[in-house]
Amino acid sequence: MTETASKKYSLLVATSMGVRLTPVDSQPFHCSDTFKMQATSAESNVASVSSYLGLPVKVLTAFVKESPVSHFIKDNLKSRRMDFEGPEFEQENPWGYRHQINMADSGWGSRGPRVQNDRAGEVGRELSADDFDLERIFAEEGVEIVHLSGLIAALSPKTCQFCLDVARIAKANGSRVSFDLNHRASFWKGREQELARAFSEIASRSDILIGNEEDFQLCLGIEGPESGGEGLDEKIDGFKAMIGRVQAAYPNAGYFGTTLREVISANSHMWGALVTDGNEWEIIKPREIGVLDRIGGGDGFVGGLLYGILKGWDVKKCARFGWASGALAATMLTDYAQPADEAQLWSIWDGNARVKR
Repeated sequence: MTETASKKYSLLVATSMGVRLTPVDSQPFHCSDTFKMQATSAESNVASVSSYLGLPVKVLTAFVKESPVSHFIKDNLKSRRMDFEGPEFEQENPWGYRHQINMADSGWGSRGPRVQNDRAGEVGRELSADDFDLERIFAEEGVEIVHLSGLIAALSPKTCQFCLDVARIAKANGSRVSFDLNHRASFWKGREQELARAFSEIASRSDILIGNEEDFQLCLGIEGPESGGEGLDEKIDGFKAMIGRVQAAYPNAGYFGTTLREVISANSHMWGALVTDGNEWEIIKPREIGVLDRIGGGDGFVGGLLYGILKGWDVKKCARFGWASGALAATMLTDYAQPADEAQLWSIWDGNARVKR
């Protein structure tokens, strides 16, 4: 039996689930009175590509006990074909624990989207290894790839330690680790030394590192691209040189990736990507895509990339599938991609938007 077949879960994510409120009809948030509510988190968005395409996925998170929002989130995760587990915290009083609220409009035309996060009392900040049987999850059930993000690692001192604990036990049990750096200045303020140490350790245990040029500089202290030409080719060359420095600093990682985005309007973006497996590069120069809602496009890319790696594809095929997954997510009202099948994503890559009957 292969190692992949012996593991119960293809992909596992650690996350803090919340809800997103989005005005209908692409209206601005501040002057709307009707909203769509969805369950959301960056990490579960990544996992959706694999779960909708039939791979077994598990979510580690935290819930507010007997909360209707928790009930809503659990039902959503089940609808996405995901297993989940996590502690239930008592709300205790009206000012106690709750799930985060993401308030985000989609923008339209020349009006860009605006996003505000309300994370006061967020239950996910309490995530701790003490609340999970990590030995059972990783040694007995087994996980092919664990995906962590800087959003969770920097959410609180507890979640920082939780991500370190997960990364350590994952590697000890033969799981691969994916780390999307996702730097957020507001999370890092006053905690720079603590988080720099933690992110460096997680990166040192990672097999897949994802981030933009600022992520690698601000999270890992890697020198960014040299200033110079502003053309796309110069930017790509600068990024490739920076990835070379990341590879030298973190030689255990095998895959490195980032997306390229140029905003023409809220509804039209130039979308590209760069991925390397340490030997070969796949450079997808930006192509125009239609955008219904840009939120989640980057997570869609990561989700598609990880799916390809799980399937054992080469770097070119992984990168193209990730690009198409991100493009799909940008066409959906949810902030996560829900592919019907692989063929749908390959049609997006091929630029084939003809009706399929």
